[in-house]
Amino acid sequence: MITPTNHSTTEDENEPRQPRMRSLQDLYDTTTEVHLICLLADSEDIIFEEAVRNKKWRAAMDEEIAAIEKNDTWELVELPENHQPIGVKWVYKKKMNAEGKIERYKARLVAKGYRQKAGIDYDEVFAPVARMETIRLLISLAAQYKWPIYQMDVKSAFLNGVLEKEVYVEQPPGYMKAENETKVLKLKKALYGLKQAPRAWNTRIDTYLKQNRFIQCPYEHALYVKEKEGKLLYVALYVDDLIFMGNDEIMIKEFKEVMGREFEMTDLGLMKYFLGLQVRQDETGIFLSQEAYAKSIMKKNKMDDCNPVSTPMELGAKLSKFEGGDQVDANKYRSLVGSLRYLTCTRPDILYSVGVVSRFMEEPNYSHWKAIKRILRYIKGTTTHGLFYSKSNEYKLMGYSDSDWCGDVDDCKSTSGYVFYLGDVAFTWASKKQPIVTLSTCEAEYVAASWCVGHAIWLRNLLCELKLQQHEATEIRIDNKSAIELARNPVHHERSKHIDVRFHFLREHVKNEDIRMSHVASHDQAADIFTKTLPTELFVNNKTMIGMKDGRELSLREEFVK
Repeated sequence: MITPTNHSTTEDENEPRQPRMRSLQDLYDTTTEVHLICLLADSEDIIFEEAVRNKKWRAAMDEEIAAIEKNDTWELVELPENHQPIGVKWVYKKKMNAEGKIERYKARLVAKGYRQKAGIDYDEVFAPVARMETIRLLISLAAQYKWPIYQMDVKSAFLNGVLEKEVYVEQPPGYMKAENETKVLKLKKALYGLKQAPRAWNTRIDTYLKQNRFIQCPYEHALYVKEKEGKLLYVALYVDDLIFMGNDEIMIKEFKEVMGREFEMTDLGLMKYFLGLQVRQDETGIFLSQEAYAKSIMKKNKMDDCNPVSTPMELGAKLSKFEGGDQVDANKYRSLVGSLRYLTCTRPDILYSVGVVSRFMEEPNYSHWKAIKRILRYIKGTTTHGLFYSKSNEYKLMGYSDSDWCGDVDDCKSTSGYVFYLGDVAFTWASKKQPIVTLSTCEAEYVAASWCVGHAIWLRNLLCELKLQQHEATEIRIDNKSAIELARNPVHHERSKHIDVRFHFLREHVKNEDIRMSHVASHDQAADIFTKTLPTELFVNNKTMIGMKDGRELSLREEFVK
């Protein structure tokens, strides 16, 4: 055991600081501190000298060192010639529960991976994680069949990854071994902060799951399925967090036991709080929201006491990059837009408005800032809103596709939107500006439908891997009859001959009966909310069609039933 000392590194104090303003490409090309910045993004603003005097932080650091040594992560050696050790740093984080209260104090020892050189210190760094729509798909599936969703956390996950190249790090501040201060630590396994750490960990757990007869989904590489005599077990990975569910409790119990023997795991029981998503499971269904996260955004931007509004964007509002107005703090603007984009994981009702304000990240002005403030005012009155997944009588894949026409006043490009359901509640959606200028509403709807069909084919393949094969054609509803006719056969050739060939692939899927296009009235078009601003009544109606509900109303209903 390395004994604590009072030594601390001051290496950073004499290092030259990087320029404050650099392009994103420059950050990647020069392999600077961007990786470490991501690790520090939500950490506590505290330095080692302060933390070491606090009993709770000191206990957290002792726990981290004990876990590292128990895992046989490193060994103390003399630094070989022609090798440069990598510095290390303590990162502190207060782990919160779903109610926003401190659950535990966590200290993490991370390596300064920005010092590593590509091709010398590491090769591959990419590691897949589950897409958020896949997580919502699993939640929808669990609600339909009334399966409980469980969650486990791997303690010091990256420490399980085996390194392929020699890496040396400095001894950690506060834990330098007496009389051996000049020695360094040779890593046997990965350490947080190393460029190759995520890849090494993912390779380790991927190999283990496959050895235990799990099949990796080819359409979602962080999703694994195990089938045995009609019994199913699904596992989704997001770095060191695992969620799993299935139709056999014995198989689930065995999975917990074998994972606990192979890795040091924390059994979190039923899934309640995952990646900032609050999950409430009961007999009636599963409610998914980000109430705590929404409140933290409001508090951070001092909008706690603002007056709420009924829609996230004014009816008919058109923002432009060329309209006048004073410039606003671009960094603050981008930070807020990023926060709102993550909120759309459970709040599809703000996706369109957030997408619009995202177009002005480079030089935002007061009118753009005012539009963001309106979104916050809308969130103020709807912080408890989320998606409620429950059992449906007709559980099959179905989608809606829609588009506006020339909605962007700057370049006259249209916005496409689509949403997909399994049962009565949406689980995946999108709102995106089209890459081309369309010449008619028919063409705009046709381009939007092509994107929708592409996503539908991916979903059909994914559901097939989950043993939920869609035998019938997937219905996609559009409110433009001309676009439907154009998809079924090459009519209106004079009006469509200029459309890029890449958008015509949907005809093949319609012909093969994988997809069935059908017409829907505009007031029943669920994807309208992703392409344009709507009047209050229609906006509320679309929210209901998507499956959004107020968590407070669900709680009152449950209490009444009890």
